[in-house]
Amino acid sequence: MVLGDKVTNEFSISDAGTQETTQFGTKINNTDSLTAGPRGPTLLEDFMLREKIMHFDHERIPERAVHARGIGAYGTFQSYDDWSNLTAAKFLQSTSEKTRVFVRFSTVLGSRGSPDTVRDVRGFATRFYTEEGNWDLVGNIVAPFFINDAIKFPDLIHAGKPEPDKEVPQAGTAHSTAYDFFSQHTETIHTVLWALSGRGIPRSFRQVEGFGVHTFRLVNEKGESVFAKFHWKPLQGLSNLVWDEAQKIAGKDIDFHRNDLYTAIEKGDYPKYELGVQLVKEEDEDSFDFDILDPTKLIPESLVPVTKLGIMELNENVENYFAETEQITFHPGHIIRGIGFSDDPLLQGRLFSYTDTQLNRMGGANYMQLPINRPLHRPHNNQRDGFMQFNIHKGRVAYYPNALQSNTPSVVSPKDGGYIEYPEKMSKDATKQRGKHGKFNDHFSQAQLFYNSLTTAEQQQLVNGARFEIGKCESLMVRENMVTILNQVDNNLARRVARAIGVKAPEKVVENSLKTSEGLSIENFKKPDHIKTKKVAILTAPGIDTTDAKRIHDYLEKNGAYVDYIGFHLGDDMGLSINQTYTTSSSVLYDAVYVPSGSPEAFGNLTSANADFLYDEPSVFVLDAYRHGKPIAASGKEAYQFLKESRVPVYSDVNDQEKFGVLTTENDIESKFKSALIKQRFWNRLPIDPDANPSPTKNID
Repeated sequence: MVLGDKVTNEFSISDAGTQETTQFGTKINNTDSLTAGPRGPTLLEDFMLREKIMHFDHERIPERAVHARGIGAYGTFQSYDDWSNLTAAKFLQSTSEKTRVFVRFSTVLGSRGSPDTVRDVRGFATRFYTEEGNWDLVGNIVAPFFINDAIKFPDLIHAGKPEPDKEVPQAGTAHSTAYDFFSQHTETIHTVLWALSGRGIPRSFRQVEGFGVHTFRLVNEKGESVFAKFHWKPLQGLSNLVWDEAQKIAGKDIDFHRNDLYTAIEKGDYPKYELGVQLVKEEDEDSFDFDILDPTKLIPESLVPVTKLGIMELNENVENYFAETEQITFHPGHIIRGIGFSDDPLLQGRLFSYTDTQLNRMGGANYMQLPINRPLHRPHNNQRDGFMQFNIHKGRVAYYPNALQSNTPSVVSPKDGGYIEYPEKMSKDATKQRGKHGKFNDHFSQAQLFYNSLTTAEQQQLVNGARFEIGKCESLMVRENMVTILNQVDNNLARRVARAIGVKAPEKVVENSLKTSEGLSIENFKKPDHIKTKKVAILTAPGIDTTDAKRIHDYLEKNGAYVDYIGFHLGDDMGLSINQTYTTSSSVLYDAVYVPSGSPEAFGNLTSANADFLYDEPSVFVLDAYRHGKPIAASGKEAYQFLKESRVPVYSDVNDQEKFGVLTTENDIESKFKSALIKQRFWNRLPIDPDANPSPTKNID
């Protein structure tokens, strides 16, 4: 059973089949302005014109200072068990009831019009519409955060945003002020490495983890508390882009991540994420070599495994982007009984900031009355008036306590269902101070742990990312400072980056402990055993074997993949429905490529210059797929030769074909192609620096 109706239902409006009216209800025809004669001036008395233009002039609201570009979807959450031993939150105590949710994924730095595939830490915010109120879990797709003091947040964002003199670059940190900040605030290096790795350029929002970032509390009815770190674990597995691919996608489909999520939901392939939690008892708070209240740190899963509490399914797209995705006002302070805050200093700052930013963005204090923000049950309190007050409060009492209304709305104690404040003991010895001390000042151990926990191929992607990002800093001083910081993590990492950015290779200053943790490598994250939602391109040309093309198309589609025929022209061609051309598409938009068999003339058409593709698009299609580690399959000697002419390495040995994901065997190519799609990427094709030290984390495939 799903609790409650969707909160926006009663406010949805369909204009289909209706007659046009003004906002005050008068039926009108406002196609043309009212003028004085056929060539005369427009008359100011035209109330239709005035209303229409004035409304248009005020349609925009301030975009979010951060997380401006986002995508939202509705869904449900269902608990796996009765977790009343941990929390008083009722939605985590019933396995038969489903709680409605709204999720907003977002990039952090870019404006609303920026590309989806920039390098960014990205937001993963979830609202639970529970029977006890709205709970907002406002996190990111990376576990740590850059800073551990909210007073530094404006500086962090000012440094990362476009530089104020010229307003460039947009939606990225590959510039001097960003890395100047990072090098001056060394606590950022852990999160910087996450962003430089594959975590910073995900393939899809369906294939990301979510992290609550902060340490929270769970409190049960007895008042007992445990510390909690929240996680979202995607059942679709994890996947990332490479930087060359991400940049090309931004040119081919600026809305790549949006379209990916919208399409999967429209097709009924609902993404699912398990809500997990790492639990730390009160008495174990100080038992780690890091402070669990420090948001620049994570709790390694090798030390504290993730307990799976329940599962979320996203199953409904929004009906109106502005009314829902743009107007939702997340806030880490939207909390329900059974869940509480820790003394995490960054969290405490966010609790102030989110109220303030929503007041600024929404223009007044009544934004929680907007349909997307309303809880399931009507709020009752003594808050009144303000801009755009929708509610009509009856009676003359708007204060507490009162005798005229029998002290209602009444206060609610914890034993009667009110919010449970955990009676945390405050230290008598605490003194006012500024700055962080103790374990908060260890800035490099967990950065090193993260780097060590990546496979060698993933470390190379991080190095490549650093070479681009830091290499875009025109200041030699900034580049030198960043190499100095990287050298505190790992000397081999620092030296490999240094030589590409014009900085002297540093001498070793610290030994790498080679400590690792599970749960940090994308490559070793559990993959689903199916190919549902995988996008496959089948290349066509006049003269290709349409029977072969249809056979592979039908096999893949039967197994849940999304398959496109790529051709010279849109429409029906040779009995195939061509829905993309070599001009409108590219292999960067797909997970794999299939080249069917065909005549020499067919592949001659694909490799000869003509007006349909001036830049060798068919050859680049397969070459980019190879460079980006994607599965490629080809049938017949002409297709095999096409791959060779396109500079794609081909292998005669079947074992090598399966090892490197370039399949040209005629024997059971369907199942081999499916297995390659399940693997997702063949990072063994990625060139590795000759002086790279092998990672202590091995690929478990």
